[in-house]
Amino acid sequence: MLTAIGYDPALAPDRFQVTTASGIEFVPRIIVNKMTALGQEKRNFPVLCHTLPSSAGIDGLLGLDFFRGLKLIVDFRNGQIILK
Repeated sequence: MLTAIGYDPALAPDRFQVTTASGIEFVPRIIVNKMTALGQEKRNFPVLCHTLPSSAGIDGLLGLDFFRGLKLIVDFRNGQIILK
């Protein structure tokens, strides 16, 4: 997804260790100019780049750092995610 919007993770100078279901990986970290998700906008936001299998059916995964400073409500009964 990041390459489609003009970022090249292969050129990232930083790599970070992440633990996945299949083991430990070292993945590039890039800074994106602007990111919007769930009605929230982040600027100059660090993003870890890792390929997800197409069978996952998702474009990405938001980490806890995205939610820092916000109140997150996950309402499973009504199928809602609310950020304040």
